[in-house]
Amino acid sequence: MLDIFRGLKSLIKVSHVEADSTVFRLHYSLTVVFLMSFSLIITTRQYVGNPIDCVHSKDIPEDVLNTYCWIHSTYLIKSFLHKKQGVSVPYPGIGNSDGELHEKKHYKYYQWVCFCLFFQAILFYTPRWLWKSWEGGKIHALIMDLDIGICSEAEKKQKKKLLLDYLWENLKYHNWWAYRYYVCELLALINVIGQMFLMNRFFDGEFMTFGLDVIQYMEADQEDRMDPMIYIFPRMTKCTFFKYGSSGEVEKHDAICILPLNVVNEKIYIFLWFWFILLTILTLLTLIYRVVIILSPRMRVYLFRMRFRLVRRDAIEIIVRRSKMGDWFLLYLLGENIDTVIFRDVVQDLATRLGHNQHHRVPGLKGEIQDA
Repeated sequence: MLDIFRGLKSLIKVSHVEADSTVFRLHYSLTVVFLMSFSLIITTRQYVGNPIDCVHSKDIPEDVLNTYCWIHSTYLIKSFLHKKQGVSVPYPGIGNSDGELHEKKHYKYYQWVCFCLFFQAILFYTPRWLWKSWEGGKIHALIMDLDIGICSEAEKKQKKKLLLDYLWENLKYHNWWAYRYYVCELLALINVIGQMFLMNRFFDGEFMTFGLDVIQYMEADQEDRMDPMIYIFPRMTKCTFFKYGSSGEVEKHDAICILPLNVVNEKIYIFLWFWFILLTILTLLTLIYRVVIILSPRMRVYLFRMRFRLVRRDAIEIIVRRSKMGDWFLLYLLGENIDTVIFRDVVQDLATRLGHNQHHRVPGLKGEIQDA
C-alpha cells in the first residue's frame, strides 16, 4: 500500500515545463491524488477487516449475516430519523415498526465507493491526457533549455535565433493549438460540474446540498438539529434476513448493523463537496478570463505587460497587432518557462522583424479589435 502511495507522488511533481495553467493543474494533479488516495483508503478498510458488523443470534453464523447484509444493502426507517436518540429510539432511523408500513431508506452505495472514486480520478485526468496528446511537447521543444539561462553566448545566440525563426515562420498558425487547450479547460469545468451531479445520483439526490446542510446543522440549535451526515452516511442501520426454521416455515431475523466505514466516507465526501465547489468557481473564472483574452487585444497587451515587465510596451503592441491570439498564448507560455532576459530579447527581436515588414507605422490598438 505504501508503494502505491509513493507512486501517486509522480502526479504532484512540479514539472519544470509549464504548458498549462495553475487551475488546470489542480484538476489533474491534486484532485487525482485526493481521489486515488481516498479510493485506496476505502479499499483497504473494506477488504481488510470488517466493513460491516451485524448483531446476530446463534442460529445464524456471523460471517453469513455480515456478508448477506453487505451484499443486499441495509436500511433506515425515515419516520424514526428525527426522534430523540436514547429516549424514543436507540439510534436515529432505528426502531420497531410494529407491523406498520414505514418508508424505508435503503443504503446500497457503500459497496461501490472505492470503485466510484477511482473512476472519478480517471475522469479528472482525461482533459490532461487530451491536452498532452494535442500539445505534443511543443513548449518543451521550443524552450531548448533556455529556462536555465546559464550557457555560452554562442549557444545562447544560436538557440535564440532558432526560436525566433520558428516564431517568425509560424506566425498566425497557432490559433487552433491554443483553442484546443481552451477546450480542455472547458472539459475540466464540465467534468467537475458533471461529477457533482454524478455523486448526487450516487447518493439518491442527497449530495448536491450536502455541504450547505452540514453548515446549517453546525449553526442550528442542538436540541432540534438532525445531522445530515448520519442521514447519508449512517453508522448504524437495519437488515432483514430470512431463513427456514426447523419446521420448514420462513423465519424473519431483524438485525442491527454497524457500518464503521461510513465514518471515513462522510469525511471524504464533505471534503470533496467543498473542494469541487472551489474547483468549479476557479475554473469558471479562468474560462471567463479566456473569453476576455480572445475578444480583447488591449487586454492581451495589458496582461503581457503585467506579467513580463522587462519587455517594452511598444514591442508588445506590435506583436499583438500583427499576430493572432494563438501566437500570444504561445508566447505567454514560453515566457513562463524561459529565462526572463532571454525572453525579453526574443520578443523584442520578433517585434523588430514585424516592424520592419510593415508598410507604414504601427498605430496604437485603441478602438481596434484584432481578428483572433
